Amino acid sequence: MMIFTIYLHFYVIFVRETVPIINSVILKEHAQTRRCHIEMKNVAVACMKACMKLGRRARPSRIPPSGRADPNGSPARAPSRAKPTSRRTPSPWRPTVHPASGKGKGTGSTAAASSYCPLAVPRRKIPRWHIELQPWASPQHTFREEALRFLTYIKTPQVSCAPPIGGGPAADLEQLGGPWRVCLDARYRLEQRIRDRQCRVYSLGLGVDARQLELALARSGCEVHRFDPSGPRGHQHDSAMWHHSLSVGWRDPNPAVPPPQQRGTAKKLATILSDFGHRTIDVLKADMESAEWKILENLILDDVLPEIGQLLLEVHLHWPGFEVGGDDAAVVRYWFSLLKELECSHFQLFYSQSDSRRPRLFLRQDMFNSSSVYILGWVNSSWRPR
Repeated sequence: MMIFTIYLHFYVIFVRETVPIINSVILKEHAQTRRCHIEMKNVAVACMKACMKLGRRARPSRIPPSGRADPNGSPARAPSRAKPTSRRTPSPWRPTVHPASGKGKGTGSTAAASSYCPLAVPRRKIPRWHIELQPWASPQHTFREEALRFLTYIKTPQVSCAPPIGGGPAADLEQLGGPWRVCLDARYRLEQRIRDRQCRVYSLGLGVDARQLELALARSGCEVHRFDPSGPRGHQHDSAMWHHSLSVGWRDPNPAVPPPQQRGTAKKLATILSDFGHRTIDVLKADMESAEWKILENLILDDVLPEIGQLLLEVHLHWPGFEVGGDDAAVVRYWFSLLKELECSHFQLFYSQSDSRRPRLFLRQDMFNSSSVYILGWVNSSWRPR
């Protein structure tokens, strides 16, 4: 009994001395953990605010300004309550005015001639799902004003190409007949690429277009790839060029459908470049019989344009084209917006030729005595082959 009493006495002393120590340690650890949580929360909130602030500064608006403009052609801006300062924040859109539009024709005005390009803002590249439509040619949104602006634009070259200096393989291209032309001006590097035998040409067709330009470029030393789904199956090479039984389209095949059950063999140009291991195209020629508008839109959205040195395109104006909807005025505005996207990507029109053999129709109407087919050529003034 006495031993039990001694043990009990020591146990009480132990509990009385150790429990407060243990409690203080637990409370101290709990307080330290709580402080860490609070500090982490404050850091996360500060980082989120900083990211939101930087995003507001760097991200351009995805919505173009409205069609209304002041008499100087600048987009209308909402009034600001901030005090004026010497530093002005640039608009995410820059106006460009076509020199020949809106002067003494119809109801055109400076506002009708204004168009916009998104400013190049340093930011991470994000996918695009649609092009930016240009402002209407007139406040009334009339078909006539849209057609006049579009036709004036495609008939007015923006740069002239000087002939090549001296002889060489490229000199024969200057005497080439036919409606297709390439720009051999030394400023745009095609002549030098031909001399160095580094030139690559893609020709997109449907079996009915002429091949004089492709043959001449092949004789000059270019690597020519012709894409035609109506040709021999597979990938074949003759004495002049490669022939691929592929059609370049604006969408890739559905991966869920087995290849034997797929209709056609159409692929996007970005996919073909990746499959072939090609990084640049010196000349891209396309005669796609009214599919050119959706293909051009895909080149813009897939960001393939910077890899192209020159773009030669046959456009068909007698109907809207495949998968292009809307009334006539909206269709022409869409066409014009595509061409302005080219201009915003540093493509400048150097060649325009109407086909006098085709009917003179513009969206099924006889307007301005305009041909239904034009062959246009652009040169990429900022192209840097890799």
